[in-house]
Amino acid sequence: MSDNRIDPTALRTAIAVLVGGITVILDSTIVSVALHELATDLHTDVSTIQWVSTAYLLALGVVTPLVGWLQSRLGGKRLWIAALTVFLLGSVLCSFAWNAPSLIGFRVLQGVGGGAMMPLMMTMIMQQVQGKDVSRLMSVAALPAALGPILGPVIGGLILGAGDWRWLFLVNVPLCLIGLVLAVKLIPADEPGRRVPLDTVGLALLSPALVALLYGLSKIDSEIGADALVPLTGGALLLVAFVWWAVRRPATALVDLSVLRSRPTWASTALMFLSGASLYGAMILLPLYWQEVRGEDALGAGLLLIPQGVGSLLSRAATGRLMERVGGRGVALIGFVLTGLSTLPFGFVGTDTETWPLLATLFVRGLGLGMVVIPLMQIAFVGLEREKVPHASIVVRIGQQVGGSVGVALLTVILATTAQRTGSLVTGFDTAFWWSIGFTGVAVLVSFLLPGKAPAPAPAPVLARG
Repeated sequence: MSDNRIDPTALRTAIAVLVGGITVILDSTIVSVALHELATDLHTDVSTIQWVSTAYLLALGVVTPLVGWLQSRLGGKRLWIAALTVFLLGSVLCSFAWNAPSLIGFRVLQGVGGGAMMPLMMTMIMQQVQGKDVSRLMSVAALPAALGPILGPVIGGLILGAGDWRWLFLVNVPLCLIGLVLAVKLIPADEPGRRVPLDTVGLALLSPALVALLYGLSKIDSEIGADALVPLTGGALLLVAFVWWAVRRPATALVDLSVLRSRPTWASTALMFLSGASLYGAMILLPLYWQEVRGEDALGAGLLLIPQGVGSLLSRAATGRLMERVGGRGVALIGFVLTGLSTLPFGFVGTDTETWPLLATLFVRGLGLGMVVIPLMQIAFVGLEREKVPHASIVVRIGQQVGGSVGVALLTVILATTAQRTGSLVTGFDTAFWWSIGFTGVAVLVSFLLPGKAPAPAPAPVLARG
């Protein structure tokens, strides 16, 4: 194989999972701009309709730890097709929801499918990739994680400006159908891996731990009460119990935590936590700033976020080549520094701040965010054996998901409490943006723990054809 060509099998796998995978991350954020419209149309209050987003995230948390075991039983291709089918069914049902409880229930079904797809997507690609293909292929494979959270509010705003909220879910249908066709035709058939019994104790500890932590974080407001503290405490205790259980039996644990003995894996996981906190936290603040301070509607706020999405898309193409020159650590450092510096102007925003400079900084912020995800997803798997890849993928995914929830909860509390204490919503936003910058600053420091130019992974074993 030429050094300038990506292995065709790995590229076909990446394309197939990319089409289906981007819908899952888009759905994590696309609904965020529609909560007011959903509450009005379904005749309920915002506190109830918030569960449309919360239930989806909780379902992701329940299923994610099971993915490694499910792949060992079904094989990657079968599991991907099944998960994408469940997600498609959930999307269609969401578009026909007749009240808030039905929509929330169908979002859970969506989350079950999506929770299996996200870690599986990276696992399948990394198990196919060979040698120097890694950097170039990651620029393709990381597209959903890099663009989904950024483009979700933009697309949501555009859809609401042009039509009914039900199209927020129907827009998934063509992508899912195309993704299913591509999965059948392009993903190589693989046999199930070494069959291990389900770690029921680990499942009983880890899935409820993630659900409790995510739920507790979602209930945090300006006054942290028992409805947040109880699940947060319970979730933390369950997580500690799972760690104690898993480290004693790495060969049969639901998630093999021995992957965290690898510095690239634990450093990437920590940075995915921090990037999740910075990215998702700021993605709550940005549309809120345009709407609450500047008086924009959902469509206007979405349009004003387009430069960030464009920047992220443009940087993705160059990141693979840049990684071959300066290594993953260098690219991650550049990305986090760009993200932090371009967020600085939002620490000084007011009601009459000039719009065009902010749009320019959003473009630069998109460049930085687009550069961050790709090296972290590649470095996380450096030096791992093939059978360890699913476990590392789950750990990295959990780090990003919990980090995103922490960022959203913390920045929302800071915004609310600061605005209440000072009597100024603008001051609340300024302070919250400074905290987001702080997350990014910590990420810059942790990035120095990443390896430099990582050695190319060993060629993947030939998969059995079915």
